[in-house]
Amino acid sequence: MEELHSTRSELLFRRNQILLAEQGRDLLKKKRDALLMEFMKIMDKVLDISEKLNEQAKASSYALAVAKAVDGIITLRSVSLAVKGDIKVDITGSKIMGVPVPEVTKTSISRSLLSRGYSIVGVSSRIDEVAETFEKELDTIIEIAAIETKLRRLGNEIQKTRRRVNALDQAVLPVLREQVQIIQMALDERAREDIFRLKKVKKSLEARKKSQLLREATSSA
Repeated sequence: MEELHSTRSELLFRRNQILLAEQGRDLLKKKRDALLMEFMKIMDKVLDISEKLNEQAKASSYALAVAKAVDGIITLRSVSLAVKGDIKVDITGSKIMGVPVPEVTKTSISRSLLSRGYSIVGVSSRIDEVAETFEKELDTIIEIAAIETKLRRLGNEIQKTRRRVNALDQAVLPVLREQVQIIQMALDERAREDIFRLKKVKKSLEARKKSQLLREATSSA
């Protein structure tokens, strides 16, 4: 346990610590609230994109099922082996309330018929639709992955900030306030003892003065 010195300077030091801890806690609360607001905004965006992704996944699955049924699995496999393409993603960084978060910039994966790599001769529009719907779905997957990464960063920082606020509120500040109370009680007790001693000294001086006056009066008589 930390040693306490029952002095005025120690009392002022502990009170300053309480003031600094309270200011730090209030700043952390503001940061937590701001991060929560940003978190909720991004969460709304994620929900919207998730709904969009579900619709695209349904469209892709349906287009693929139709192409399998009509064109056959062998044709689809042959086309898939011929498809070529790169996914270019540029990742930069930004900060939200001091929290570093990734920013993803990408070019759309959707391509024209001639740039997909397979021969358009002898390939049905159903296979083109499969390629188009899956390209759109992949675009959305990359978009939502970037947003979820940002969301995860913010969530972790919110939890960390909340733990710091709780530590100050439930551990640091109660201990400091208790220490201030202990020091104040010790100083008050010391002050009462000093007053009591001063009263005793005063009574002793008064008694001595009376005794001296009495002796002087007796000797003059």
